Amino acid sequence: MNNMNETTTIVTGSSSGIGLDIARGFLRKGGNVVINGRDAEKLSRIAGELGAEARVASVPGDIGNGETGEALVRAAVERFGRVDVLVNNAGTFEPKPFVDVTQEELDGYLNGNLRGTYLTTQAVVRQMKRQGDGGAIVNIGTVLIDHAIGGFPASAPLASKGGIHALTNSLAAELAADKIRVNMVAPGVVRTPLQGAEVDAFGGIALLGRVGEVEEITEAVLYLTEAAFVTGHILPVDGGFITGRA
Repeated sequence: MNNMNETTTIVTGSSSGIGLDIARGFLRKGGNVVINGRDAEKLSRIAGELGAEARVASVPGDIGNGETGEALVRAAVERFGRVDVLVNNAGTFEPKPFVDVTQEELDGYLNGNLRGTYLTTQAVVRQMKRQGDGGAIVNIGTVLIDHAIGGFPASAPLASKGGIHALTNSLAAELAADKIRVNMVAPGVVRTPLQGAEVDAFGGIALLGRVGEVEEITEAVLYLTEAAFVTGHILPVDGGFITGRA
C-alpha cells in the first residue's frame, strides 16, 4: 500500500459523527478521501467545509444499493487513480425490544448495515485486486456484540453488526494472499450527534469512567490502516467496557 500521504481512502457514512472525523483524519495525513452519505446536499456542504477541495470527492447514495459502492470506486479511480483503503462506517443503530421489531425494521438493518458493507467491500476488493498491491479495509462494529446490555435491547442492529464481525474474520483469511488486510474497530459509547445530550450518563459503564470521543475512534482506524502485520483483528475502543466495571 502507498504511504499515507499518497493514499486514497473511501469512508462510507462520512457526513457526520465518527465517519466525518475519520475522513478528517485521513486528510490530515495528506491523503485523498472519497466521502459518502445519503443526503446529497449535506454531503456537498461537508465536502466544502473539509477545506481540501483537491483531495476530496463526494458520492451521495445509500450503500444498501450496490450501485453506490460501484460509484464510490469509480469516483476514487477517476479522481485519484486508485483505492488503497476502505472504511465501512455507514450504518444505523437504534434500541428496540425484540418482540416489537417489525420485519421492515429488521430488513432495514440487514440491508443498510450488513448488505451495504458486503456490497461496498466487494466493489473495493475487485479494484484492489486489479491494482495488485494490496490494501486495507477497516469495518466499524460495536462492543455490544461481545457484551450486550439487558437495559439496552438492540437485537436487530446487533444481528446485522454481528454479521460484519464475521465478515471481517472471513475476509481477513480469504484476502490475505492478495495482501489485503481486513480489521475492525468496535467502539463503545461514543459522543456523536446521534447519541444526544445525555450521552455522558453512560460513562459509568466503562472502566475509564467516561464515554469515548470520535477522535479516539479515528486514531484506532488510522492505526489499523498502517499496521502492516495486523489482519483479522477486532479492536475494542470502549474505555474498558468489555473488561469490567469501574
